[in-house]
Amino acid sequence: MNAEQINLFPPSQNTPNTKIEEFVESLELLTQEIQELYCLDHIPWVIGYSGGKDSTATLQLIWNAIAKLPPEKRHKKIHVITTDTLVENPVVSAWVKKSLEKMQEAAKIQNMPVQPHLLLPEIAQTYWVGLIGKGYPAPRHKFRWCTGRLKVDPSNRFIRNVVRSSGETIVVLGTRKTESANRAAIMEKRELKRVREHLCPHPHLPSSLLYTPIETWTTDEVWLYLMQFENPWNYSNKDLFAMYRGATADNECPLVIDTSTPSCGSSRFGCWVCTLVDSDKSLTAMINNDEEKEWLQPLVDFRLELDIWNDHDKRDFRRIFGTVQLFERNVDGETSVEPIPGPYKREWREYWLKRVLEAQQQVRKNAPPDMRDITLIQPEELSEIRRIWLEEKHEFDDSLPRIYQEVTGEPFEDPRPGNNAMLGVDEWQILEELSEGDMMYLELMTKLLDTERQYKTMSRRTGIYDTLERCFETSSRSQSEAIANAHYQRNLKQAAKEGKVEDIKKIVNGEKPEPPQQLNWASLKFS
Repeated sequence: MNAEQINLFPPSQNTPNTKIEEFVESLELLTQEIQELYCLDHIPWVIGYSGGKDSTATLQLIWNAIAKLPPEKRHKKIHVITTDTLVENPVVSAWVKKSLEKMQEAAKIQNMPVQPHLLLPEIAQTYWVGLIGKGYPAPRHKFRWCTGRLKVDPSNRFIRNVVRSSGETIVVLGTRKTESANRAAIMEKRELKRVREHLCPHPHLPSSLLYTPIETWTTDEVWLYLMQFENPWNYSNKDLFAMYRGATADNECPLVIDTSTPSCGSSRFGCWVCTLVDSDKSLTAMINNDEEKEWLQPLVDFRLELDIWNDHDKRDFRRIFGTVQLFERNVDGETSVEPIPGPYKREWREYWLKRVLEAQQQVRKNAPPDMRDITLIQPEELSEIRRIWLEEKHEFDDSLPRIYQEVTGEPFEDPRPGNNAMLGVDEWQILEELSEGDMMYLELMTKLLDTERQYKTMSRRTGIYDTLERCFETSSRSQSEAIANAHYQRNLKQAAKEGKVEDIKKIVNGEKPEPPQQLNWASLKFS
């Protein structure tokens, strides 16, 4: 049945009271709509649940609708998926995990076809492995490397597995048009592509349909529903309301009963390290509104320290694979061609690791008893960071266990098999002395030695010379020489692209600076 959902709180501020009866009537129609969609076929449902108000209202709405069906008609699974990015607001993360436990218990008792799932990103794709291990800079809107890895990929992977086993799936989300003008435009565009009543193709997942039952609800309607209808898996909506209230800057989040009362729920919970927003207002508000949550302050401090716009001095002048790439930018009205900064330098990766561990120690010390086992960075993440530093970045002095013990006072127990390295701190210190402060020379020597070590343990050493040659390509020039060579190559390509033969001749004949000579096997051996 296609029912028009009535907004409980119209824009006009002159309406003295709203008609609760109209909202209740629209709920009855929506319940019937959900039941008809559920009973129409055998396609399993996947509900996205974050523990926030919108996803809670959506799940509660569907749970209550299906619970009214006779047991024999509850014929297909309803998967409830929650993605833990491992950098969620700790209070919200604990709330969601407890909610899933309650959901599992209630579904069994009530004979409901609901199955909750807590999804995690792959260890190699987590936030700390990217930032501290590989050295990715703090995410920005132009380099938003975190969202797909932490949120989208785990849920998409789960949905694809459901599609493989069932052929199709219906994805249920709590998105609403009133969240923003951009969200409304996207949802209205999807409506034009609907293949069935209330269902449209998922924009990114084949064989998946999208259903948004509360798409026309306002924030006020969401809270009215949550406050007036009991949570079916026995988890307090009033506590959810209190959590939102505590995350509102002015601590004003009253129960809305008419248009003269301000709305609640503008707060948004997300990753506590997020640098894609100006500030984490919800976490800061929690601390300001509740003295018992002051133990979260180290997280706010860390995020503020991480959120530095001009961090080029903390990053390598080369991209992550060792090449210098140039870009044009406007400086005081003139075009400047500069290297694109790459990953964090070694000293800054080690610094961020130390700061995360320090924050973890502080929150464990000051948190309430039921939160003192909080983990900001998982042991598996530390192990993967250590592997990247050792095997990919050739930092064989193995600094992670040392940093871990300095901060925590405990030895690092790596869940991976032991590191049987032939090179260590002593060899690293010798190379540092021989390098006499030349960091590029140190990098080259450590790469060459560690590459040889890695190939020594292989049954076949095919490719070792190519790998060693790449070490020279990326690390044999000084910073100034590498940047000069990038400019040389850029000028040559630009002249060739524009067909400027004379300019090419000038470059080749040396009238412009020739590219700095790259160190190679012969020059290393005979110079």
